[in-house]
Amino acid sequence: MTPKLWSTMMGFISVDHPTPALKQLPTAVAFACALLLILVVPGIEVTDDFTAVLGIALMVVATVLAALFTRMPKYEHLVLLVPVIDMLAVGAFRAGTGAALSLFSAILILPVVWIAAERGRKHILIAIAGTSIALYAPYFFGLVPEVEISGIVRGIFTPLIFGLAAAIVNELSRQSQVQLEAIRRLADDKEVILQRTVEFANQLQESEAQIRSGDRLFRNVWAAVTEQSVIGTDVTGLIDAWNPGAVQLLKLDGSEVENKRYVFDFHVPAELNDRSRELNYPPGETVLNPGFSALVESARLGQAESREWTYVLDDGTTIPVLLSVTKRVDDDGETSGYLFVATDVTQSREVARLKDEFVGLISHELRTPLSSILGYLELLRDDEDNPLSVEQKQYLGVAERNAHRLLRLVGDLLFTAQVESGKFPLDAHDTELDRIVSAAVESARPIAASAGITIIQELPDTTPVVHGDAIRLGQACDNLISNAVKFTPRGGTVTVSLSAENEHAVIRVRDTGIGIAASELDQLSSRFFRATTATRNAVPGVGLGLTITKAIVTAHHGDLGVESEEGVGTCFSVTIPLVAQTSAVR
Repeated sequence: MTPKLWSTMMGFISVDHPTPALKQLPTAVAFACALLLILVVPGIEVTDDFTAVLGIALMVVATVLAALFTRMPKYEHLVLLVPVIDMLAVGAFRAGTGAALSLFSAILILPVVWIAAERGRKHILIAIAGTSIALYAPYFFGLVPEVEISGIVRGIFTPLIFGLAAAIVNELSRQSQVQLEAIRRLADDKEVILQRTVEFANQLQESEAQIRSGDRLFRNVWAAVTEQSVIGTDVTGLIDAWNPGAVQLLKLDGSEVENKRYVFDFHVPAELNDRSRELNYPPGETVLNPGFSALVESARLGQAESREWTYVLDDGTTIPVLLSVTKRVDDDGETSGYLFVATDVTQSREVARLKDEFVGLISHELRTPLSSILGYLELLRDDEDNPLSVEQKQYLGVAERNAHRLLRLVGDLLFTAQVESGKFPLDAHDTELDRIVSAAVESARPIAASAGITIIQELPDTTPVVHGDAIRLGQACDNLISNAVKFTPRGGTVTVSLSAENEHAVIRVRDTGIGIAASELDQLSSRFFRATTATRNAVPGVGLGLTITKAIVTAHHGDLGVESEEGVGTCFSVTIPLVAQTSAVR
């Protein structure tokens, strides 16, 4: 048997969705058996050849139609013609084989079941009507000479019984179809769930692989960090993570400290207490240890902080470190602990100390010959016995200007060295800031005028008073105003304003100059740093002015702020605590 023939046969006998041919098969087989009985059993005879042959012909037509509808599903809406023709065939055949006495009336049940099994109550009526027509066929063909009461009753009662059977079959079929549809929906749902489960399993497998890869990467990175000490703690400071850098810095293995010691065990208690006092003893997770609360206060509030502390080893050795503290959070976003990342700054401190010593030494060595040079230049200029020519005086003026410039640079270097060494002298008194600002503005006006720049001064009606060194504050204002003039093109404006805000005096120097890149704003107070806009526009300078200004403002417990946009301008602000305000009106 060929695969194509086998496929065709399976299509005909499929029971999942019975084909018209499969539904017709029982009726055709029963009809064939009836013909065989007539041929082989004596006493069963054909009483009317025409109707018997008509019944056989109708059965053949119905069977052929069933086969055609099976091969051509697009005509499936006409398939009920087959059982209807079957009923007519059975009625005609019954009329030709004994009429009411025919043995083959029972064949009617097969097309009745077919019709009744279709969806809808109307098919019950069709089954009853078909049964009645089949039973009354002998009368239609005139094969019964007289109408008997028993025949009439049979033509009514039998269809009713068949109708009841059809109703039962119809209801059972309906329930079966409902159950089948429910089963199919359930199967479809299970298929969808299965597909989603497979997809989820694949995603889970991929996620697991990513987690394993991430874990390996984390372990490799954790093991590779040897220059920085990384310590993890819970909210009480109990150490639960200790990287190789911590082993190298603090000379202890992780097994000796994890879940055994607290991070504040490695800090100088006096430093923790001083910091706690500065922060007014902040509340934290460890109220009984205010030093630890102060250590993690900024991180607890969600602000990363880098600060210099001193680590203490078990043998009493101290190590200065730059410590960054960040908080750890759990899946719910709650604080679960802290991370302490420390870098040993012993070497950098020593380098800075040597550098400051070198700068101080060189500055002292340069100041003496420069002072001598300036003295002799002054003698040459004022020598009445040997007067200089105009050209010689011009050359002498150039030499004097450059010598003074070098002397100022040496002074700046000495000042920065004093700041770095912590020997920054201040002669602090209650000082009226408006006088300092006005003096700085007046000093800068000649240079600004020659550069074609307008300086605008804005002073308040009352006089802000601060406790500070008037000379140093004047130096800070001079630096900011001179910078603003240098970085502002001809035709621009520099606005210098003074105001009192929230118990602080605020000096603002705003220009319409070339501006500073946003990425460079945090480097402005670094020594010898020059913005790219300054180098690109060939603005003279060595990069010490803002370093000195920052140091002066910080020494006065103030803050130096900056806002800038390239091509628009820059605004520097100096904020210093007020001592008092007089009510004098200008």
